[in-house]
Amino acid sequence: MPALQVDELLAAIQPEPGLVVLMCGIAGSGKTTFSQRLEAVGFARLSIDEIMWQQFGRHGIDYPEADYRGLLELAHAELRDRLAELMAHRLPAVVDSAFWSRAERDEHKALIERAGCRCQIIYLKTPLDVLRARLAARSTRFDPNAPYVITDDILSRYAAGFEEPVDEGALVAVP
Repeated sequence: MPALQVDELLAAIQPEPGLVVLMCGIAGSGKTTFSQRLEAVGFARLSIDEIMWQQFGRHGIDYPEADYRGLLELAHAELRDRLAELMAHRLPAVVDSAFWSRAERDEHKALIERAGCRCQIIYLKTPLDVLRARLAARSTRFDPNAPYVITDDILSRYAAGFEEPVDEGALVAVP
């Protein structure tokens, strides 16, 4: 399937019992905005960034930056528990996380399918220049969805490590 415009893809995704959408994309690609729009039409939304903020506070303020990875693992466990509860009730859900590796996507897809639900990956394929502009604007905020500044160096590392969802049945959207 060819890439769609974000609005076209949003119009095509409707909440249905047991559907779990996994958002996939580099920081700044629009995952949170997209997932919030799905929430507005009936999806339950789970955000890893918001769980981190709620459970542990502010990055580099309420906990040392060095603790981030360990706390992130705890937040992922909380996210999986919340997702399991939604799937037990067959509620449509959207998971707002980067899902940057195929292994992570495969793990969640297996979890979803074991629960008798259907997984749909949505990949927001956003050009680096657009990501840079969005992240520059986001760096002026400090909230659950902008917990720390993503510099050009960090963005370059994210882009280098990101594994595009190829042959995974992902729906692709471009800005």
